[in-house]
Amino acid sequence: MTDKKLIAVVGATGSQGGGLVQAILADPEQRFAVRALTRNAQSEKSKALVAAGAEVVEADLDDEASLRKAFDGAHGAFVVTNYWVERTPAEEAARTRAEMELEQADKAARAAKDAGVEHVIWSTLEDTRDHFGETDRVPSLDDGKYKVPHFDAKGEANELFTKYGVPTTFLQTTFYFEAIKQGMGPVRGEDGKLVLTLPMADQPLSGIAAEDIGKTALGIFKRGTEFIGRTVSIAGDHLTGTEYAAALSKTLGEEVTYQPHTWDDFRTFAFPMAVEFANMFQYYAEDSARFTGTRDLNLVRELNPDLQSFETWLNLHADEVKSTVN
Repeated sequence: MTDKKLIAVVGATGSQGGGLVQAILADPEQRFAVRALTRNAQSEKSKALVAAGAEVVEADLDDEASLRKAFDGAHGAFVVTNYWVERTPAEEAARTRAEMELEQADKAARAAKDAGVEHVIWSTLEDTRDHFGETDRVPSLDDGKYKVPHFDAKGEANELFTKYGVPTTFLQTTFYFEAIKQGMGPVRGEDGKLVLTLPMADQPLSGIAAEDIGKTALGIFKRGTEFIGRTVSIAGDHLTGTEYAAALSKTLGEEVTYQPHTWDDFRTFAFPMAVEFANMFQYYAEDSARFTGTRDLNLVRELNPDLQSFETWLNLHADEVKSTVN
């Protein structure tokens, strides 16, 4: 028998949940045991978690009964929904991604309540409609319901955990540093020079290493009931586009200049969700003072002493970033 408190982790093979699973397993204090929730316990990632010492169980955010069973006996649960999950055309036609997240959050909140989970950390984001209001300065999406659906639906879902009386910490995340190597990093222009085009105007953008979300969540669980009922907003750095470019210049060994796209230009780009991303960056920039101000890096470092700055993250991933620009 073990006296460790059990943490059930949704999305255990993903970025956020996986970071928490690894943090629990690597924690020198070994205060918690971890139950990793995944849709496929036979995947290679799931088998690796078993080998590392995690309990792995199958559960699906669209199946409340499976969540209820997976939460049984858990002291804590980390809940995250994946707006970007790969979906079939039939799934896309059946409901929007925002509707999916709201329905999944509802099922997770009810399951956690029914299972008697004592502390849930819900990975969420701000509802940008609180900033944009009814304005037509940015296009509305999803039949006019949202401005930035992958933000707004998570923010809207917060009230579900409150409605069901779930003891919850609302963990507000932000832009992943990993996006720099996934299409948001510098590009080489026709003149051969590297340019960073993040559409942030002259405002700072909060960023974080994905694995630090899970590590910070562990820090919150370790603090017991202190953060239940509270919102904890996190980041690893607050940098302007010019400062991101300077850090990239140092790592890449050649100059990167910052020449931001405008939001209107970004909306015209021919890739899925260009409008949603442009709205997101406009929100980041226009609400930057509040957004960065609520993300107290000192508190985040207190919860996660290993918190990575952008420079630290770049040093660890220099080769991967370099491979995207050569």
